Amino acid sequence: MGVINVTPDSFSDGGAYLYPTAAVTEGWGMMDEGAAILDIGGESTRPGSEGVSLDEELARVVPVLEGLHGAPLSIDTAKAEVARRALELGAEMVNDVTALRGDVDMAEVVADAGAYVCLMHMQGEPRTMQANPTYEDVASEVAEFLHERLRFAVDAGISEDRICLDPGIGFGKTVEQNFELVRRLDVLTSLGRPVLIGFSRKSSLGRILGDPKATTGPLSASLAVAVAAYERGATIVRAHDVREHVEALVVAKAVIV
Repeated sequence: MGVINVTPDSFSDGGAYLYPTAAVTEGWGMMDEGAAILDIGGESTRPGSEGVSLDEELARVVPVLEGLHGAPLSIDTAKAEVARRALELGAEMVNDVTALRGDVDMAEVVADAGAYVCLMHMQGEPRTMQANPTYEDVASEVAEFLHERLRFAVDAGISEDRICLDPGIGFGKTVEQNFELVRRLDVLTSLGRPVLIGFSRKSSLGRILGDPKATTGPLSASLAVAVAAYERGATIVRAHDVREHVEALVVAKAVIV
């Protein structure tokens, strides 16, 4: 899953793809590099980020969705109206960091469209989620939350075979908790749905390498954790550097098989 942030303030590439032409060019480039799906987002969810209005989010993503028509698209949003418009423009998946909790109409929008949805775990909300994340057993608690949201989605009319789960790396977790979630990925895969891992460029990668103030991580670290997650059963890897991740996973698959 290639990441395209149509925002001025995302942690990894803030502003690089704010203009539609740049975002569309990057998207088609990612497809050429082997992306299976493109995740388009118009609202940053980095730690400490503020939300944007519905009109602003639509203004950012609609031209990009139109320019990428025909590509397999995911819309990264917690707003039902943004999701509805994106699905009308050809998106196939809604990637909701609130796991259908942020907008009461989201589940209905997804169900009515017969779309795919990714349900993510987040402790707290973006402005405060990294203040003091606390768990007794992070893998078990995240799995319990995702199981509950999975059941909610199915009860709302979303087909279970169209749901994937995301433990929310960096969303209300410490460095150690992020790595524990990957190490114990079997706890999440046991829920029976595909698991998405989005560890690419996250600050935990820079901090585990010795920089306590890191805000991002290097490509080498992103590739290492992607391969580790794949080996433990991750189905989708959300990444900014598509070609390098595709190559690393092709080699990892050759070794595993």
